[in-house]
Amino acid sequence: MPISIFLAAAIFMTIWFTVLFAVLPFGVRSQHEAGEVLPGTDSGAPVVPRLAAKFTWTTLISAALLAAVAALAKHAE
Repeated sequence: MPISIFLAAAIFMTIWFTVLFAVLPFGVRSQHEAGEVLPGTDSGAPVVPRLAAKFTWTTLISAALLAAVAALAKHAE
């Protein structure tokens, strides 16, 4: 049985959020590490979070993992 579009979307979103939480810490420098703590902010806050790049990488990795899941599901038929 092929994966329905709704099941594929649910699997993709589950994978996407799981990968996002794994990717978020990569390349983060805190204000404390950079020596640039702004008044009123936490010293552990990131200087440059680069969220757009992290969302892009998360989407690419998630798409590859979804393709692998779909291939395994098709192979299991």
